[in-house]
Amino acid sequence: MKCKKCSSEAIIHLKQHNIALCQEHYEEFFYSRVKKAVKKYRMFGPDWKILVAVSGGKDSLVLWEVLNDLGYNAHGLYIDLGIGKYSEISKSKAISFAERKGLKLFISSVREYLGGLSTPEAAKLMRRKTCSICGLVKRYIMNRFSNESNYDVIATGHNLDDEAATLFGNITHWQLGYLEKQYPVLPRTHHKLTPKVKPLILLSEREVATFALMKGIDYIMEECPASRGASSMLYKELLNTLEVNQPGTKHRFLTEYFKVREIFSGYEGEIELKECSNCGYPTTQDTCSFCKLQEGIRKRLDEKRH
Repeated sequence: MKCKKCSSEAIIHLKQHNIALCQEHYEEFFYSRVKKAVKKYRMFGPDWKILVAVSGGKDSLVLWEVLNDLGYNAHGLYIDLGIGKYSEISKSKAISFAERKGLKLFISSVREYLGGLSTPEAAKLMRRKTCSICGLVKRYIMNRFSNESNYDVIATGHNLDDEAATLFGNITHWQLGYLEKQYPVLPRTHHKLTPKVKPLILLSEREVATFALMKGIDYIMEECPASRGASSMLYKELLNTLEVNQPGTKHRFLTEYFKVREIFSGYEGEIELKECSNCGYPTTQDTCSFCKLQEGIRKRLDEKRH
C-alpha cells in the first residue's frame, strides 16, 4: 500500500477519506484535522491559556502533544481518582509524558475533596455508581482549578467515536436536554464556568491510536474498570459495524447533527444560574451538587465513627 501523496510506504489507510498515507503525510493530515476543528468551531485563539484534562490515556496525551506542537500555551491537569492500580499507572504515564516533553502538569487528588476517600470509596459510602461520583467530582475540580488559575478554556480528548456514541445514546433515549448541549464547544454561561472544547472531534479513535503509536506516546491501554459494561461501549460497536460497511458514517452522523442541533435549542428553557451558598460556584440550586456530596460524606463518616 503506497502513500497517495508521495508513493512511499503507507502506514494507514483511511477508507472514509479514500487515501493511504505514509508517516510524514499522516502527521500532516492529523495536525490539519485538529486545526480545522479549532477554526471551524471557533474553540480558542492563538494566545489563549489552555488547560488540558489529562487522564494518562492516548486521547488526552495526543491532544496535549498536538496543541503544544501547534504552538499553543497548553498545560495539563491530572485528577487522581484513587481507582487502585488503574489510577497509579495512569498517573505515572501522565507524569512521565510531561517530564519527557518538558510540559507543565498539575496533579489534584479527589481525596483532598472527599474527606480522604477515593472515588470508589465515596461511591460505596453514598450508595451511588462510581461513574456518577467520578463525573461530578472531575467536572467540579477541573472548573474550579481552571477558574482560580485563570485558564481561558478546558480542552478534553473526546474523539469522533466518543462523541458519535454519545449522540447515538442521546437519540435512542431522546435525551433532549443533552442533545441541545452536545457540541464541540461548551460556552461560558457564567463568569465562573470555564468553556470546554474538543479539538479531536474530527479524528477517530483508530486515527488517534495510530498517531500515538507513530509518535511513541506511552499511554495506559486499559479501560477504567468502573466503565466496564457501559452502554457507550455497545454504541461504539454498533457504529463500528456501520463504519465498516459504509465508511464515513460516524463523521456524517456527528457533523450533520451539529448543523441541525438548533432544532433542540430552548428545550430546557432559560436556566438561571446562581452561586452556591457554600463554595460560590455556579448551580441551579442554593447548594451545588458537589457541596451536597461533600456534606453527605461528612455525615456518613461521622455516623460510622459514632
